[in-house]
Amino acid sequence: MLTIEPARRPRAARGGKLGIALAGGGPLGFFYELGALHAVGEAVVGRELTAFDVYVGVSSGALLAGGLANGLSTTTLGSMYLEDSAAGVPFSPGQLLQPAAAGYLRRIAQLPKALAHVARQVAKDPLSNAWNVALGSLGAFLPTALFDNRPLERHLRTLFELGGHADDFRKLPARLYTVATNLNTGESVAFGGPGHDQVAVSRAILASCALPGLYPAVEIGGQQYVDGALIRTMHASLALQDGCDLVLCVNPLVPFDASRGNRRAPVNLAALGLPAILGQTFRALIHSRMQLGMASYGKRFPSADTLLLEPDRSDERLLLANVFRYSGRQRLAEHAYQRTRRDLLAQADALQPLLERHGLRLDLRILRDRRRHYTRAAALAGLRSPAAAKRLALALGRLENVLAASGAPK
Repeated sequence: MLTIEPARRPRAARGGKLGIALAGGGPLGFFYELGALHAVGEAVVGRELTAFDVYVGVSSGALLAGGLANGLSTTTLGSMYLEDSAAGVPFSPGQLLQPAAAGYLRRIAQLPKALAHVARQVAKDPLSNAWNVALGSLGAFLPTALFDNRPLERHLRTLFELGGHADDFRKLPARLYTVATNLNTGESVAFGGPGHDQVAVSRAILASCALPGLYPAVEIGGQQYVDGALIRTMHASLALQDGCDLVLCVNPLVPFDASRGNRRAPVNLAALGLPAILGQTFRALIHSRMQLGMASYGKRFPSADTLLLEPDRSDERLLLANVFRYSGRQRLAEHAYQRTRRDLLAQADALQPLLERHGLRLDLRILRDRRRHYTRAAALAGLRSPAAAKRLALALGRLENVLAASGAPK
């Protein structure tokens, strides 16, 4: 679904600063944003997505924004995160699901002391509410996170330290804002902004993606930071405050509307169990806060145009999937790509004049070409990558050795 919000008082001159604001949404949101952005990058001519002026990323959107700001195209990112190849930096979803063993061991080491404390409390007065107090005190010794986020930091640091990229906000060719939440104050912090640009980009992204309960808080400058979406999921205002005349916003999380589906009998989310109920609750909370922010932009920034890409609220394939699923990522990205192409073509008449104000245009020929597929382009990019070439050379070498050992003709 594409929502166009034209400027109330557009500037007369063409061009100006362009920005991209990417919301959080877990792995599913990341794959949606990847597919949607690839569709935009193909169809909108005049400026590459990697050549925009300002990027804002929150949670999983921070990972994608950091890649774009570093000059990594959606094709390259797709070959890396959909095909597990490209850029010589190996990646697999399993890296994000490694248990936080160090945290577990620290808590286990403290358990005897905690149990002794509980025993003393109960022994003092076993008939009072000492049991509740004692058991409650054990909560401080539970692990704070299920998974270890250090493999992601190592991956990002290696990626951004390759030639032509930067793990330093100050060395990027564009402005990058990575939003995280200070756990001890509850306030949002935009890393990359004034006074917060000395932290490594990889470290800031790690903090923005640290969803409490799943990943541990990230220490930066003596403070603990967690997922940036806890306060607000989009933060497009950062790009608008930076003087952008056009901001492309992508939000992957919207509440599912069962009444708008194509089924004869509407989906009953309550019948789908607790995961479906919690997922709908999470989406509704996140989306309502985003809508409040978007509604204020027209008045606060009357000279700026905004475009908002979101899934259709009746899209079962996206909205009934687990936000944290990794399986089927190619299908999800391709689905988002094709739906976005459809939305761009459907609103081409309204979109064309808005884009022209910024020196851009919509290529209708590309949008009407049904032979285009994002996953195919990403797979081809992966095959052309140095990592893939190295794997192919090793495979051919092993095959040659096998043939030589068997005496078969070469």
